[in-house]
Amino acid sequence: MFRLSIFLLALLSFFSAVMSAPIPEPVTVEIELEKRTTHTGRGTFYYVGLGNCGWTNTNSEHVVAMSKAFYDVNKGGNCGQTLTITWGGKTETATMVDSCPGCGYYDLDMSPSLFQKFAAESVGVLNGVNWHFNAK
Repeated sequence: MFRLSIFLLALLSFFSAVMSAPIPEPVTVEIELEKRTTHTGRGTFYYVGLGNCGWTNTNSEHVVAMSKAFYDVNKGGNCGQTLTITWGGKTETATMVDSCPGCGYYDLDMSPSLFQKFAAESVGVLNGVNWHFNAK
């Protein structure tokens, strides 16, 4: 009987120690997934110069201006970011360098050389231009 009491006391002590041991914090691993949201708007062209991002570009560069509203929401944080533009079965890459006060929220104003990759300047407006920012 004495042995049984010692055994039960030892067993109780063991479980007490296990139950009071600190539980380790879970390890959190953050994986940044690429969020590639496609936007659809109109595409137009403009003659490039000193942009809202503070850089001077030329008409031969593949650059774009995004709507002033979109630019302001991101506080210019998209300056220098590349994006992929698709229209009419054609895809081009460009760099965001300016804002466009007259553009709709998801519209892009393109440099002449970029616009001409999709259509002649005489077309004027490309409806249904799809674009997304590329991963940084």
